[in-house]
Amino acid sequence: MSILSKIGLVTVLFGVSSLCVNAVQEAPTDETLEKKMINDYNVYALPIPEYMEFAGEPVPLNEPDIRERLDRELLVNTYWQSNMLLMIKRAHKYFPVIEPLLKEHGLPDDFKYLAVAESGLDNVRSPAGAAGFWQFLSSTGKEYGLEINDYVDERYNLEMATEVAAEYLKKSKERFGSWTLAAAAYNAGNGGVNKQITRQKTDNDYYDLLLNDETSRYVFRILAFKEILSNPKKYGFNYRDKDLYKPVPTYKVKVTTPVDDFADFAKTHGINYKILKIHNPWLRDTFLKNASGKEYLIEIPEKGYYNTGQ
Repeated sequence: MSILSKIGLVTVLFGVSSLCVNAVQEAPTDETLEKKMINDYNVYALPIPEYMEFAGEPVPLNEPDIRERLDRELLVNTYWQSNMLLMIKRAHKYFPVIEPLLKEHGLPDDFKYLAVAESGLDNVRSPAGAAGFWQFLSSTGKEYGLEINDYVDERYNLEMATEVAAEYLKKSKERFGSWTLAAAAYNAGNGGVNKQITRQKTDNDYYDLLLNDETSRYVFRILAFKEILSNPKKYGFNYRDKDLYKPVPTYKVKVTTPVDDFADFAKTHGINYKILKIHNPWLRDTFLKNASGKEYLIEIPEKGYYNTGQ
């Protein structure tokens, strides 16, 4: 290649690279700002569903305040894209555990969305001390038969906590005659909801009550999660099946004796301490006293899903 050809090629490449840099770095001017905003970034108002229900109970979307409250939660959760995408991924992993338990205990399927609103389908602990997917306080958990101490906290056992949540919500339904009010009372407490019903002299209808801001938003957050998780692509969430979190198959090992060291216990079952705790977050210490000889069921992942420890 001649020197002139080489010079020409370098000039062209330099010109192209300059254009690319300018395309990335070019700041909008007063004349181009509006056009760039329209072309580069768009936020859309969301259509309010024409009809919605919670646990078979219609939502009165013909009322303006009801529509605005639902709109708020749809907007907040749709445009908090990273969080909502996490909920979609986690739901694929945990709904198959929650759904059959709700059905077995006679609870409407829509209550799985209450768990999303409570914890984001994560074993979190609130500043008030509520814990697990269903966010039980220690006193409530113990009242319903969960073991909660320094060594075992069954609020973190998804299956057991779901069963307790079902029983708690059924009792609230018996008291108020409404699944929607039972959901609201899960947030505000049965006493708190009953106090407002008496004070405001209303029928047992959540949508007619003036409640504190958190409980006023609570059912609408559940409704928003139901709508978005049921129609993710409608709200702009795009993913492949392989992007979703998958449950890891496990089998259960019965333990009726003390466990001196869970790190050693894990190794005897072909895993490590971390994996043992991931699948059994209700085990809260490195050992288990179990002086009473109580039977515990410890989940062990099947072989082939983790490399570590196998």
